Amino acid sequence: MPRFNTSNFPEGIAVPGASARHFTEAEAAALTAAWLAVFGADRDGVNATGPKGYLWHVFSAGRYPCTAREEARSTYRLQSEAEYLVLLNEGRAAVATDALPLEAPLADYCVFPPNLAWTMAFTHEAPLDGPYFARHARFDELSKSNQALLRKKQAAEAAKAKGWR
Repeated sequence: MPRFNTSNFPEGIAVPGASARHFTEAEAAALTAAWLAVFGADRDGVNATGPKGYLWHVFSAGRYPCTAREEARSTYRLQSEAEYLVLLNEGRAAVATDALPLEAPLADYCVFPPNLAWTMAFTHEAPLDGPYFARHARFDELSKSNQALLRKKQAAEAAKAKGWR
């Protein structure tokens, strides 16, 4: 299982696999806005944003359908994507990686593919409250797109292994 490597990532973010890129604070804020548009659209009255807010409160408050705890972990472990985004709860830092993050020395963060087909929200309250796994309303369509990207990436890696460019 890939584990987080904390030695070479600034801003407290550590991810397994190859880090494709670190997002600027402005880019991380845009990712947070995009995440909230999908999963937090019904967040009024839920402490999901702000200095003391947690993105995952949309799930714990029942504002978006999700699974929790072991069921969420089991579903999450089945996800296979070409790229994963790891967004810290504060929305100021994010990275992309090519390996599914399974463990982290972080407390509150979300993992999702770039098209937000699904998300896993890790919490500082686990195992009593969280983690949470949720699917986008258009999950099937978005997942097909993600699987096509993954097949393309795998084909490119296989060609490179054979010495092709």
